[in-house]
Amino acid sequence: MEYNVVMKKVHSVVWKENKWYVAKALEVEVASQGLSQKEALENLKEALELYFEDQREIELTPVNKPKLQDLAIQIHA
Repeated sequence: MEYNVVMKKVHSVVWKENKWYVAKALEVEVASQGLSQKEALENLKEALELYFEDQREIELTPVNKPKLQDLAIQIHA
């Protein structure tokens, strides 16, 4: 079977949880982790390639100029 190679741009966010770095894609619900930011991003790239491996059409939610924002919320405990 012959495949066309298509490059897609995906935004990601990386943060640290204890000893792990977590990398999450913004356009699709895929995340991964690693012991460094670089490893987390490499693992996310591999996870995304596997996620889309058997899909003929790739649907990504458009994200334009993402900006990380802090929100203060009230939680009644």
